[in-house]
Amino acid sequence: MAATTTRTRPECRAMQPSITTAALSTVIAALVLSGCTSTSTSTSTSTSTNSSTIPAGPQTRLQGDTFCEAATTELVIPVAGTFSDGQRVRDYYTGRTAVVRDGQVTMAPGEQAEGLVLLEAANSETGQFTWGGATVYFAVTDRFANGNPDNDNNYGRKPDGKNEIGTFHGGDFAGLAQRLDYLQALGVNALWITPPFEQIHGWVGGGDRGDFRHYGYHGYYALDFTVPDANFGTREEFRTLVQQAHQRGIRVVMDVVMNHPGYSTLQDMQTFGFGSLYDGFEKHLPERWGDWRPESWENFHAYHAFIDYDHPDWSGWWGKNWVRAGIADYETPPRASIDEVRGSLAFLPDFKTESDQAVGLPEFLKNKPATRATELEDATVRDYLITWLTDWVREFGIDGFRVDTAKHVEPEAWAELKAAAQQALEDYRRANPGEALPAEEFWMVAEVFPHSVQKSSYFDAGFDAVINFDLQEEAAAGARCLPAMESVYADYANRLNGDNPFNVLSYISSHDTTLFSRIADRDPQLQKRAAAALLLTPGAVQLYYGDESGREFGPTGSDAHQGTRSPMNWQAIDSGQVNSILEHWRILGQFRERHPAIGAGSHRMISKSPYVFSRQYGDDRVIIAFGAHQP
Repeated sequence: MAATTTRTRPECRAMQPSITTAALSTVIAALVLSGCTSTSTSTSTSTSTNSSTIPAGPQTRLQGDTFCEAATTELVIPVAGTFSDGQRVRDYYTGRTAVVRDGQVTMAPGEQAEGLVLLEAANSETGQFTWGGATVYFAVTDRFANGNPDNDNNYGRKPDGKNEIGTFHGGDFAGLAQRLDYLQALGVNALWITPPFEQIHGWVGGGDRGDFRHYGYHGYYALDFTVPDANFGTREEFRTLVQQAHQRGIRVVMDVVMNHPGYSTLQDMQTFGFGSLYDGFEKHLPERWGDWRPESWENFHAYHAFIDYDHPDWSGWWGKNWVRAGIADYETPPRASIDEVRGSLAFLPDFKTESDQAVGLPEFLKNKPATRATELEDATVRDYLITWLTDWVREFGIDGFRVDTAKHVEPEAWAELKAAAQQALEDYRRANPGEALPAEEFWMVAEVFPHSVQKSSYFDAGFDAVINFDLQEEAAAGARCLPAMESVYADYANRLNGDNPFNVLSYISSHDTTLFSRIADRDPQLQKRAAAALLLTPGAVQLYYGDESGREFGPTGSDAHQGTRSPMNWQAIDSGQVNSILEHWRILGQFRERHPAIGAGSHRMISKSPYVFSRQYGDDRVIIAFGAHQP
């Protein structure tokens, strides 16, 4: 009998029972109820789309914060110490210029500038890129843009005809490539995409209540790490995306996972011949097992009642030497709260990356059509995964990895991944001489919930940056009144760009928390003002697709995270409906791209009223002023 573990995730999202014949009737009843106090094994139940244990939120609104009305009248802006008397400076927002007199200039913010004046030397040119001031655009590939409708239906996946919460929406590599000019106009210099690998073909029950089919549209439920998912596109389409991004000076950062593969599903059991149903239960399934639908009294978790998780045929899946899954003769993983490295997250199978045992290819991959996975001599699980991931760098010239669930894999594995990725990058550059990108150094950023602005041990494990979870709430006050960011800006610049520099990637919206548009209660002015709060932040920053256009929170079912992956609001963008917001984000993004000092430089507050500060990075110098009518 497979051992069980009680739920530990804060959302208490899903249910997958350990089934014995004697307990079958009890299990079916429990599945109908789908309560949060049930027990679960680690095999195939849907929970969060990113496997890390990140609670949904924050959901706080901004009504309690001070709102300041932006000034449109002239501001007297002190600039001494940054610009010299007689020097001509330009407001990048309006294009207006002025000559510095007595250490100051007088300028009025543009009508649409929300009180901002963005000063640079009138003869300044775009500075040299540094990851310390990068502007990273994060797109969930499936939800961003559909550039090739011919690849929308693969592996028998189907829309649900309802809210399409957990189904594939058609976004692909071709769609990303077609929108690169849009990203370039935003000042984006790095594109982070969700994992491109082939995902589980089938679905698992979504949310606490199993009220929708949850496919691997987000890329975190890998089936085969060596080939792209057909819904995302072909290898050549992926190559085109990377090459065209590089031609525009946009680096490509690929999301990778070494903690877990995807769940088992009915469809994958049938397609690849692993696992087993209980005797006689196949007659209750349609010809294509993945087409099964629950009865009116059931939910999408109920399919587990058909599956014999103790059957020896589970050896045909990943196998007990590859993963901990709590089924058949597989080792049962502990709770992740007890053992962060060997524990199961969201009931996913846990890769044995810490093991030094040599393994062969998993059985299902040995006979899988179209795989590029081959046997490696004397290789561990970690060796296989690192080889599979870095082959994408070697073939396509990927610039960096965003590493999912970093704290749930031993640090030594990340150091090895970084070294192997660097070698793969060098191999690519030798094979493709003369290309401006990828650059010489491979970049790696870790997702470690709830990491903040601190130089932790992850920087000793091959990481160049860590995602910062603090700014989302800190930026809320700055959207209402930019001077509220002064303590944040000063602290970040001092920590990140001081005597012992390091880097973090900060955001205001995320696929694992919430959208800023929801925090702002759909207020377009706050969405517009959020651009300054984020894009003037020291360190690297991340735009989540639709931050710049007020993309709205989508349907969720019983999984709150699903609403953060709503489709990109192209209709509102292409029709001009959100032009005011979008143009503001574009100007600030381009200003940030031109000046590495904004992200990588020192910070100095010059004046409280108007709020004026400078940033300096080598010879690159800027001054930002914000004028507000006092309440």
